Amino acid sequence: MKYSAALALLLSISTLQAGIFSPDSTGKVRCVYSGTEGNCVEPSLDSTHELVITVFGQGVAPTVTASPAQAYALAKRAALADGYRQIAERIKGVHIEGQDSVKNMMLQRSTVRTSVDAMVRGANVMDTTFKDGLCEVELEIVLSYSQFSR
Repeated sequence: MKYSAALALLLSISTLQAGIFSPDSTGKVRCVYSGTEGNCVEPSLDSTHELVITVFGQGVAPTVTASPAQAYALAKRAALADGYRQIAERIKGVHIEGQDSVKNMMLQRSTVRTSVDAMVRGANVMDTTFKDGLCEVELEIVLSYSQFSR
C-alpha cells in the first residue's frame, strides 16, 4: 500500500509538469512559489535530480491578544498552516466544487468550495519574518525519486 501511494504521488507530480527546468550546481531542481505572486511550472522528477519546492506562507496576528508573544505565536502558526497548504496544493492538486443557482435567468447564488487532501512530511522552515502583525514563513521541501521508488 505504501508503495502504491508513493507511486501515485510520483505520477501526480509527473502529470502536473508542463516543462523541464535545468538543475543547479548541486543537482537540485528549484521551483519557487509565492502565493499569487509566482506561477512556477513544475519540473520533472527523475532518478538523477531532486525537486525543491519553496513556498511562502503568511499569517496575520489577531488584534486582541494577551501579549506580543502570543500575537507572534498565533501569526506564525497561521503562516505555517498556509505554507503547508500551499505545498500540498502543488504536489497533490486542489479539488474544486462549484454550484450556481439561477432563477428567472438571473444568478441568485454562486458557491465555490476548494479542498486539499494530502500529508506533508519533511518540510523545513527556512526563514521567518514578523513585521506589523504579519508573519511570513519560508518553507522548503525536497523531493527525490528515491523516496518514491522504495
